[in-house]
Amino acid sequence: MNPKRPAQSSSGFFRRRINREPSPLLAIGLPWLSIVLASVMMTIVVVASAPIVPPLGFLAFIAWRQLRPGLLPVWAGLPLGIVDDLFSGQPFGNAVMLWSLAAIALEILEARLPWRNFLTEWVVAGTLIAIYIGCGLLLANFTAASTPFLFVMPQILLSILIYPLVGRVAAFIDRIRLIPVVEVR
Repeated sequence: MNPKRPAQSSSGFFRRRINREPSPLLAIGLPWLSIVLASVMMTIVVVASAPIVPPLGFLAFIAWRQLRPGLLPVWAGLPLGIVDDLFSGQPFGNAVMLWSLAAIALEILEARLPWRNFLTEWVVAGTLIAIYIGCGLLLANFTAASTPFLFVMPQILLSILIYPLVGRVAAFIDRIRLIPVVEVR
């Protein structure tokens, strides 16, 4: 024992940590809530005549799936895609289908390549983002629009460039999600 430090201070240190663990509500609900808020925030940020705003909900979904692969189940694309479809303006079912396919693709990739680095995850995310925006344009053109693919290239590039920032925000929320709180029994 250190003679300069009183004995009670060490027991006080441990007393502050007893009965503390991450809240199950925060640990499970915060990723879902952050993805929903990112989908809703996409409609609030900018009103533009050209598609320039990145699909923030999809970016957050990919970031969470890559950050914590087992946290969101594979079927999470269905309810989160429904929320995104309600706010994105795309034909209903677009995000449900594409988010579910992206979750399946990320699950397969996780099984094949369990060890990845930042560059690999960025390339995978960039590919999924380009496919998501391209398929969204294709579906919109199929229903009623007539937009060339070059029209969405700035949105694809901006989305790929902003993805690391979205990943950092997801990592910050992940640290908040795991903060120990007092457990009452």
